[in-house]
Amino acid sequence: MTTRDLRVLVVDDDFMVARIHQKFVERTPGFEVVGTARTGTEAISQVEHLVPDILLLDVHLPDFDGLEVLRRLRGDGHEVGVIMVTAERDSEVVRSALLGGAQQYLVKPFEHPALSSRLEAVRTSLEALGALEDVDQGAIDQASIDRAFGATLVAANLPKGLSQETATAVLEALRVRGELSASEAGDAVGLSRVSARRYLEHFVAVGRASVRLQYGATGRPERRYSPS
Repeated sequence: MTTRDLRVLVVDDDFMVARIHQKFVERTPGFEVVGTARTGTEAISQVEHLVPDILLLDVHLPDFDGLEVLRRLRGDGHEVGVIMVTAERDSEVVRSALLGGAQQYLVKPFEHPALSSRLEAVRTSLEALGALEDVDQGAIDQASIDRAFGATLVAANLPKGLSQETATAVLEALRVRGELSASEAGDAVGLSRVSARRYLEHFVAVGRASVRLQYGATGRPERRYSPS
């Protein structure tokens, strides 16, 4: 994969929601919207004709649901990256999306940083897959495999009160930005400074991040976090 803008197709039967998601994509550097679709049939047709890199795919569509769209695309051999973007929280739907080949699952409503972090995560996976295509034969290292599978390797045993989904978003923001304060991390994913710091300190404790003190002219030093 090159550093070109990734092409995104937005699939949602609600015109206003689709417009909001389109604007979120357009606010994210490195991504562009190439089309929209309101039905499953339109989505499959647009994938065929526009060849997007990423599909923002709602579950509830007028003709057949997003899971069926995903099944048909994978059955036809399409490798488009898929982010399920839906209000559906049913565990079976989430399970079907994961097993069907969706890379990310984002519950509506959400703000721009949440979608931005998922787009960046899919970019990482697609770039890693592109790198694997350049390997003729032989073994590759675990880190390359993890990137290809989109693994962020967030620790499973999170402290009480911390969620896996938010931990993944914070870690991805840290990876994209390179270094963040707790306030900056909170702004990136929609958390308070105190909550963001809990996640960041957890990553430091488990070796996923490092911290340094930045001293100013006055006051207490600021804790700055970077990925390990």
